[in-house]
Amino acid sequence: MPLDAYDVIVVGGGPAGATAADDLAREGRSVLMLDRDGRIKPCGGAIPPRCMRDFHIPDGMLVAKARSARIVAPSGRTVDMAIETGEVGLVDREVFDEWLRRRATAAGADRRSGTVKRLADSDDGRKVVTFQGADGREQAATARYVIGADGANSLVARQTMPKHVLPPLVFAYHEIIDTGGDLPDDYDQTRCDIHYDGALSPDFYAWVFPHGRTASIGTGSAKKGFALREAVGALRRRVGLADAPTLRREGAPLPLKPLKRWDNGRDVILAGDAAGVVAPSSGEGIYYAMAGGRLAADAVAAALKTGDARALASARREFMRAHGKVFLILRIMQAVWYANDRRRERFVSICRDPDVQRLTWASYLEKELVRSDFRTQLRIMSKDLGHLFGFVSAWGTRS
Repeated sequence: MPLDAYDVIVVGGGPAGATAADDLAREGRSVLMLDRDGRIKPCGGAIPPRCMRDFHIPDGMLVAKARSARIVAPSGRTVDMAIETGEVGLVDREVFDEWLRRRATAAGADRRSGTVKRLADSDDGRKVVTFQGADGREQAATARYVIGADGANSLVARQTMPKHVLPPLVFAYHEIIDTGGDLPDDYDQTRCDIHYDGALSPDFYAWVFPHGRTASIGTGSAKKGFALREAVGALRRRVGLADAPTLRREGAPLPLKPLKRWDNGRDVILAGDAAGVVAPSSGEGIYYAMAGGRLAADAVAAALKTGDARALASARREFMRAHGKVFLILRIMQAVWYANDRRRERFVSICRDPDVQRLTWASYLEKELVRSDFRTQLRIMSKDLGHLFGFVSAWGTRS
């Protein structure tokens, strides 16, 4: 039986896969986008302004806009960080991801619901992707190139890249709750709350992110056996949202380090969580997934045009050129400041500094490291070292 033939098969319809499928379809390439129905990734849903601009996300997709963040220390002390030069959009992933998939379909991508079972090579050098359709029957299609955007535990990577090794993972869990009823006096629909507390996460953080009529309350940890659901329940009780109706519960692993290689040198390239592009420390993934998906699409388009599979390597190279330093700094920051509650307390204390807040927001909103004057950098570094080595107490007095 002849198989459906495409230029590209994109496995996964999240932000990375849908973006890649959309970009390639707009270039006139034949694209099959395979996605599993009903899978929603646990996510706070933050969309920085650069993401809105670069990927033409309409304002109507936002369910809320955050104008500040509240950082909560293990002691319960808080630091409010106002966004002076903008705001952070928030989306509901159930709605947002589906919108991205529909946009790709409107651009010309062929969308099918299915779970990939295996990948193989055909006699004419094409990739054969066999998947189980929504009706339970196995189907197959071929393509010149495959983009694996199928999550941290990517089957595409495991089957086509023999040296594939999973990056460090944080297991995230959140609950979407209905906030349409009585709310605590302290709840603010324009503020994201971030809790650094070993009881809620021994090595990451917990969050309460507003989504308009709903909210995402979650946590994450790389520690096996840590009770994520119990921690979220404790957080809900702590912030006065224990009785709010729960609409959804979702969990998934988040990779916190880009893989050393994203392609197999022939016909497969990874994107999104499959490539490991969730930011350390913050766990932010939407922007980086979409940026990685676009770069994967560009690399595949170049390979299709030239016939040279070496073009696939450009995706990782360009991503790391743009974001590698940020990922390195965030990874170091997580290793240093998330190690225990004493350091978490000091980290939250540092966040009171106006220069720290200004540089943090400027870098986050535009996804670029902000150059600051030397004296400001030296002062922040001296303060960090003072906290790290205990020369200064957590809230600013000499030890």
